Amino acid sequence: MLAGDHRPIPDDLSDEPGLQPTSSKLRAMQPARDLFSYRKYWAHRFGPAPFLPTSRAEMDNLGWDSCDIIVITGDAYVDHPSFGMAIVGRVLEAQGFRVGIIAQPDWHSTRDFMRLGRPNLFYGVTGGNMDSMVNRYTADRRIRSDDAYTPHGVAGARPDRCVIVYSQRAREACKDVPIVIGGIEASLRRIAHYDYWSEKVRRSVLMDAKADLLVFGNAERQICEIAHRLAAGQRIEEIDDLRGTAFVRKAVPEGWTEIDSTHVDTPGPLNPPVDPYAMEPSGSMAAAETETVLRFHRRIPKAVDREHSVIRLPSYEQVADDEILYAHASRILHQESNPGNARALVQRHGDVDVWLNAPPIPLTTKEMDAIYELPYQRVPHPSYGSAKIPAYEMIRFSIAIQRGCFGGCTFCSITEHEGRIIQSRSEDSIIREIEQVRDTVPGFTGVISDLGGPTANMYRLACKSRAIEAACRKPSCVYPGICPNLNTDHAPLIRLYRRARALPGIKKVLIASGVRYDLATESPEYVKELAQHHVGGYLKIAPEAISEGPLSKMMKPGIGTYDRFKALFDKYSREAGKEQYLIPYFIAAHPGTTDEDMLELALWLKRNGFRADQVQAFLPSPMATATAMYHSGKNPLHRVARHSEDVYIPKGTRQRRLHKAFLRYHDPNNWPLLREALRRMGRADLIGNGKQHLVPTYQPIGTGQSHEGKRKPKAAAGGPPTQPFRTQHTGLPTVPSNKPPPQPASAKRQRGAAPLPPSGSGRAKRG
Repeated sequence: MLAGDHRPIPDDLSDEPGLQPTSSKLRAMQPARDLFSYRKYWAHRFGPAPFLPTSRAEMDNLGWDSCDIIVITGDAYVDHPSFGMAIVGRVLEAQGFRVGIIAQPDWHSTRDFMRLGRPNLFYGVTGGNMDSMVNRYTADRRIRSDDAYTPHGVAGARPDRCVIVYSQRAREACKDVPIVIGGIEASLRRIAHYDYWSEKVRRSVLMDAKADLLVFGNAERQICEIAHRLAAGQRIEEIDDLRGTAFVRKAVPEGWTEIDSTHVDTPGPLNPPVDPYAMEPSGSMAAAETETVLRFHRRIPKAVDREHSVIRLPSYEQVADDEILYAHASRILHQESNPGNARALVQRHGDVDVWLNAPPIPLTTKEMDAIYELPYQRVPHPSYGSAKIPAYEMIRFSIAIQRGCFGGCTFCSITEHEGRIIQSRSEDSIIREIEQVRDTVPGFTGVISDLGGPTANMYRLACKSRAIEAACRKPSCVYPGICPNLNTDHAPLIRLYRRARALPGIKKVLIASGVRYDLATESPEYVKELAQHHVGGYLKIAPEAISEGPLSKMMKPGIGTYDRFKALFDKYSREAGKEQYLIPYFIAAHPGTTDEDMLELALWLKRNGFRADQVQAFLPSPMATATAMYHSGKNPLHRVARHSEDVYIPKGTRQRRLHKAFLRYHDPNNWPLLREALRRMGRADLIGNGKQHLVPTYQPIGTGQSHEGKRKPKAAAGGPPTQPFRTQHTGLPTVPSNKPPPQPASAKRQRGAAPLPPSGSGRAKRG
């Protein structure tokens, strides 16, 4: 049974004892309306638009006097199903609505926001495929020199927090038009969240943007229902019953049962607030400081109507002032993320509530097929001329085969955005898209650059029982081990790969999405198919760390699982007569990572012959579990208390630089910092000029400056930015040679065919 096939859980099942359903209304997985079952709003349209209009002239050519919906986006408009604005626009177009696109508007005035006129129904505002702060700043809070979603990769085409800025300008342009915000930036900021760039907890983006509705997740269901309701004359203030939406209301309405989050995962008495006018602490306050002020324990509320119950989180003001309550709120939000059993959440902001309905029902296979087979042009809008858009160049020959990820990696945002239930397309639909790419996309050379999604090998994997899936609250299906209820059969994916590579005109089908290697080892036949037919010399893989400390905070498998996958990969590569390498990804400065952990990793890299020329430090993205660890110093994967487990957090510029330096132990610019650290750690034995040493005693002339302190070479005026370096394999470490390892011809041809994600985007898109 596929992940898109949803059944309600039986009345005798519940995720918690004492919380039994009390009526037929409580069936957790209610079937959702088919996405394409609506009556078309605009019945007299003749076919789809070649491109959704971006100017009045294009509207005139289509015979439109106005747009029903205008989508404002921080990305350049590329009519391709890998770009959010294209999917939303084409899905709404298929419903019969006239949709316009305002891409990367000048936010300094309202002029650009008025170029398509006043929309009849609403503005849809999105930051684009990436959070605008992640897009504009590195993990070291430096402004990036490029933007992969802009023509020529030029930086500066969008503002900081562009969902807020765009919404404010749209409101100024047309005060009475409803504003609906969505996309990953809005989705991950839907409640009070820690903001790494300002180092404080910010309000829900819904409050700061002053929008009418927020849709989270991929949101096709919500956006279509909103459009049809507004077209039918319903006021946007009345739309408060849709899954996957957030909105502001004054109080909990009658007929709802409010459950304090502390009754689900309960804190004990908190410290009273400090009186700023008191000269010395009172007796009660002094006593409070010495006691254990917060302990969590389980309380089961009485049986309630789950469909009409809401969990009240600590208010914005409380989580902003108290890191422990922030970690508690994060824990509750992640517990209430399964569409099968999640309850609504509410969080007070000042004198109003931000209300979050339960997550949306995942799309069925039929709906996924229909969405990805809409009439996309699969190229950038003609207004960009010959300008290259780096993100498009990377994905123009790739095919999305699934959504969602059940890995649950704490640093990743996929689960919070797309959910953990895998939504897969049919094999026939994927094959049809490959044929379309082959026949219509300019520049196609016969190589499909990727068949994947957030994770390459979760296609059609799902819980063996829909009832168990609907009741489950585990944050991961594969950690600390693979759940026995998880179907790990890779046979459907193997069949898809074989059918795709057998198509006429297809020379090669590469896999560029990250492979979940703990799942892959469950199917040696999959590893064989992958290694022998779908790798161009190098395959990227993501152990992220090798020590138990950081791995337990990431919810990633141990390095032994990587070794088992590598053994299979090497075996099948040799059988095919191919010399191929795994290229591992690692994160520096992740919560739970000590200097000793990074030293162990550096020694592992040297021992295995890796030189990581592109490294990534942990970036605390909004709403991720690892971000809650970073902010609070506690582990919300377990019950949180003030004296519960402290998570070691590598903070500060110097320590984060050191952790990155361990990953780039071979760079002479890092040697002074590493030598100092090794002496401090009592590991001066690793300083020397032998092969057993990590860094040499000598320092080449002209080196020693921090790598981060160097200026990156600028691109030529008007041209694309310089390309980032890739991780390289230096060859078998047992062969003493200064020459690079020989590469097979296939590797030389394909080395550039599966590039790395745009700088900064990898952590937001894969687990």
